[in-house]
Amino acid sequence: MSVDLATVRRIAHLARIRVSEEEAPFLQNEINSILSFVEELNAVDVSGVEPMTSVLPMTMKKREDVVTDGEIVEKVLANAPAREDGFFVVPKVIE
Repeated sequence: MSVDLATVRRIAHLARIRVSEEEAPFLQNEINSILSFVEELNAVDVSGVEPMTSVLPMTMKKREDVVTDGEIVEKVLANAPAREDGFFVVPKVIE
């Protein structure tokens, strides 16, 4: 699979990327290289290989799903320019 210059211009238009006439052939080569690499990857036989999220064996760290304030309110508000009742005080942004 390869793309022509018209396709490169269409992709650029859809992506709202300004591409000059001088840049289009370079991008065409880049896109064709990427597509060629993807075709190489598709040719690899991965039957029997289980899907994985990492190349290293890892177990996901889990914690109890509990909502807390972190119990560090004073540390969080230490550098606040203004605070009131344990909350940041900010200027009103909507009238």
